[in-house]
Amino acid sequence: MEANIATRVTDQPGDIDLLRRMREAREALEAEIGRRIVGQRDVIQGLLITLLAGGHALVVGVPGLAKTTLIATLAETLQLRFNRIQFTPDLMPSDITGTEVLEEDHETGRRVFRFVHGPIFANVILADEINRTPPKTQAALLQAMQEGEVTVGNETFRLQQPFFVLATQNPIEHEGTYPLPEAQLDRFMMELRIDYPNFEEETTIAALTTGETVEEIRPVLSAEELKALQGLVRRIPAPPSLIEASVRLARATRPTDADAPEFIRRMVAWGAGPRASQYLVLAAKARAALDGRPIPDLEDVRAVAPDVLRHRVVPGFEAEAAGRSADDLIDELVQAILV
Repeated sequence: MEANIATRVTDQPGDIDLLRRMREAREALEAEIGRRIVGQRDVIQGLLITLLAGGHALVVGVPGLAKTTLIATLAETLQLRFNRIQFTPDLMPSDITGTEVLEEDHETGRRVFRFVHGPIFANVILADEINRTPPKTQAALLQAMQEGEVTVGNETFRLQQPFFVLATQNPIEHEGTYPLPEAQLDRFMMELRIDYPNFEEETTIAALTTGETVEEIRPVLSAEELKALQGLVRRIPAPPSLIEASVRLARATRPTDADAPEFIRRMVAWGAGPRASQYLVLAAKARAALDGRPIPDLEDVRAVAPDVLRHRVVPGFEAEAAGRSADDLIDELVQAILV
C-alpha cells in the first residue's frame, strides 16, 4: 500500500516539473546565500525547510556568527517584502503592529482615525534579538504567527501571504532579556543553532569581509513561485508509517506518557505538544521535496527532529544535574524510537 503512495504526487499535473524546480531552486538559493555566508549548510537547509513548510524559525547563536546577515541575505534571494524589527526593552506592541492616528479631512474638515501599518505588514520579518523586548511586545507577534492576521482595536487586518517570522536570539546574555514564553516558542516550527565556523571557514570569512567589494545577491524565487512550491509540499503524501513514527516520537518526549522511555520520565519536566508531530511530518515532506524526492522517509524525520523538538523539550532537575541538554535527550530518544 505504501509503495503506491509514492506515485500519487506524480498524478498531479505539473508536480513532476515542480519537484524539479524545487531542487533547482534549492541549489540556486544555496549558491546565492553562499556568496555572503560561509558554511552553515545545516542552518540554511533548516531555513529553507521552514519557508517551504510555511512555518517560522528561531535562529540561536552567540554574537558575530552572521545570524542577521544570513536572514537578510535569504530575504534578498526572494522577491518578497522584507522588514527588520530591532527588538529593544522600550519597544511597544504598536511599534510592531501599527497604530491609529487622528488626522483632519481637508475637504470636510472632520477629524477621522486612520490606521498606519506597522513593520509586521511584510512577507519576511526579521525579529532581531527577540528576547530583548518585554513579554507584552513579544505577544504582539503571537496572533500574526499563528493566524496570519493582526487585530488593532476593533478591526482585524489580514497579513499578505506568504508570511514568515525569522527571529534571532543570543543564548549567552541574560541581563536585561526576557525569555520567550513556552506558548510563543511553540509557534516556531524550528529552533536552529548556529555554531562557530571551523578554521578554514573562518579564514575564508576573514578574507571575504575585509575587502572593498560586497557580493550582490540575485533573486531566485518570486512570491507566486514560493506559494506554488509550498502547495507542492502540502500535496506530497506521507506514508502512514512515517506519520505514526512522528507521533510516537513526539509523544515519547512527554514524561507522563505511558510509552515514554524511563530516562525521559526521570529527566524531562515537560514534553512536546501535538504541534510537534505536525511539524515533524511537514518538515520531513519539505526536506524530501528539496532533494527532489516525491515521498519522505524516516531518515527525513531523523534529520529534522532535533530542530523541531529542542525548544519544546524542557529538561528537569536530574538532567541539569547530570549536565544533559535537550539536544542530548532528543538524540537518545531518536535512537530509541526511530529504529
